[in-house]
Amino acid sequence: MSTIFSQTFNTPFESIPFNSITSEAYEQEIKQAIAAARNEVDAIAGNAVLPDFENTVAALEKSGRSLSLASATFSNLTSAETNDILEKTKEIVSPLLAAFGNDITLNEKLFQRIKTVFDKRNELNLTSEDKRLLDKTYKRFARNGALLSPVQKEKLRGIDQELANLTVKFSQHVLQETNNYFLHITNKEELAGIPDSILQMSATEAASRNLEGWVFTLKFPSYVPFMTYTANRERRKELYLANARKAFENNERNNEPIVKRIVALRQERANLLGFNTYADFVLQERMASSPETVTDFLNDLLLKAKPFAVKDIEQLKKLAAADGINKLMAYDHSYYAEKLREAKYNYSEEEIKPYFSLPNVQQAAFDAAGKLYGLNFKKRNDIAVYHPEVEVYEVLENGIHKALLYTDWFPRKGKRAGAWMTSFRGQFIKNGINHRPHISMVGNFSRPNGNIPSLLTFNEVTTLFHEFGHALHGILADTVYESLSGTSVYWDFVELPSQFMENYCYEKSFLGSFAKHYQTGEVLSEEKIDKIAASASFMEGYQTLRQLSFGILDMAYHSNRFSNTESLETFEKATIQQTILYPDIEGTALSPSFSHVFAGGYAAGYYSYKWSEVLDADAFDAFKEQGIFDAATAARFKILLSKGGTEDPMSLYIAFRGRKPIPEALLHRAGLI
Repeated sequence: MSTIFSQTFNTPFESIPFNSITSEAYEQEIKQAIAAARNEVDAIAGNAVLPDFENTVAALEKSGRSLSLASATFSNLTSAETNDILEKTKEIVSPLLAAFGNDITLNEKLFQRIKTVFDKRNELNLTSEDKRLLDKTYKRFARNGALLSPVQKEKLRGIDQELANLTVKFSQHVLQETNNYFLHITNKEELAGIPDSILQMSATEAASRNLEGWVFTLKFPSYVPFMTYTANRERRKELYLANARKAFENNERNNEPIVKRIVALRQERANLLGFNTYADFVLQERMASSPETVTDFLNDLLLKAKPFAVKDIEQLKKLAAADGINKLMAYDHSYYAEKLREAKYNYSEEEIKPYFSLPNVQQAAFDAAGKLYGLNFKKRNDIAVYHPEVEVYEVLENGIHKALLYTDWFPRKGKRAGAWMTSFRGQFIKNGINHRPHISMVGNFSRPNGNIPSLLTFNEVTTLFHEFGHALHGILADTVYESLSGTSVYWDFVELPSQFMENYCYEKSFLGSFAKHYQTGEVLSEEKIDKIAASASFMEGYQTLRQLSFGILDMAYHSNRFSNTESLETFEKATIQQTILYPDIEGTALSPSFSHVFAGGYAAGYYSYKWSEVLDADAFDAFKEQGIFDAATAARFKILLSKGGTEDPMSLYIAFRGRKPIPEALLHRAGLI
């Protein structure tokens, strides 16, 4: 039976015809795509011809195209524009997709064919990319149960099914808790310190709920400015606690039992596959290679950063004491950090926001890609989108089509928090045709308000550049196989391109090219630009400890150090005690809403943000040595980006830099030396 996703789309660049696909259609589309992919896999496994690379490994790589497209589209929608129908469908299809994944990796006949090819790999005339795909395919099967006994395989199936269900529930609970809470204020005196633009936004939010006054939510564009600017300490505390207790209240959306079960199942899965811990399992396929390496890395940074973090907090305590606050709390941090930043650098976030309109910042990112890699971004109005706010750009290189880029920047009820890059279709070469990728960047920036465009905080400026770095990794992909393309790299390498792009936001010459007032076109003063550049390491000690706390907690959960008899709160606070700089608040915990680890792909991998910072700081130093848009340096970095996962990441880095990365670049940039 022909389905929407099994056909070639009659659209520009075979873009997804969102306007022709209803929410109700996805269940059957995915079910039928699974059935079609299963037939393809069965044909490969049952092939009477002796196994070789082309009829087994390459054939498996090319199978299931319609399923990949359908499931990627569905997954992206449930993150960016979900609804009740899609959420119910997600509960149905997630275990089906997990079961299908097991059916492939636990297919004995298929694995024996792959193993036959793998065992004689040195006798075959394979390209380096072919060898990489073969190695990855063999490990994918071995690491997912192919070498287990029949009884063990069935046990693994059960674990994976349950994990699929639990991660869906976890993310649903976080989204529901985020959407359900709001802080309603009717007395304007309680809003002292909050800028007019934020008040207007919160008044609009109240009106949308048929309420008088102002409404603040747990979504970033509302939560962050409230915590940053409101002088009302009790209200700060109220909103902070709502966020810190998200999915940790005594109700049906409490994620504590889900976290406990996920951790236990991951440990059980790792043991079943012959690993001591889930961290051992994950890190076998990472640059870091072992839990010991990660722990040493995190502890070394902790040792270096903590004295600076303590100094950061001492400065805030002095400011708070002047306001009569003798015990600084976590819910005071953003407020006094902003006061300190204003005093130290003589500008406020609100003061510079008019110079960072979203259209200007996005265009600046596009311009940087043009200077570095010769890319041009052309807006297209003839390509279907999944929401009216989404925009589509055709990416061109020397006038030749390179990719599609979807941008989706504003918060909605059906969108999860945060910002991310993803793809609807990866890049690959088939029959000599280079199929170019369809990339998406998603965020939660403040909406335009009347004649005022979306205005970004400087932190949001760096967020946009971060996600754009990921997007460039996908856009510049140039490999044969999709599973090795773009961001399909080791998890502790994937943040290099994204964090690398953030560096440009602190370069004075570049910043001055786009920091222009949205009304007058006036360029942000050189004095302010100097201050922004100088503020690159502001509160870096505190921010480093905060990131380290996430990585340490993640590793602890996945290194078999958690007992199910413990409460999450007790375990969490004991585990990250060395990183905690504020007094404890009972009844709060990060873990129940730690989506990166319990609903995303960062389990035993959150350390990778800091790991990649070593790489990105060292890489950007190479540009600063020759010029931040130096053509020769950019050409080498472009090769690194284009190679995806076809080569060992350290080999790629050395080819670019001429040596291994050194941590001193990060420590200098962060002001930790």
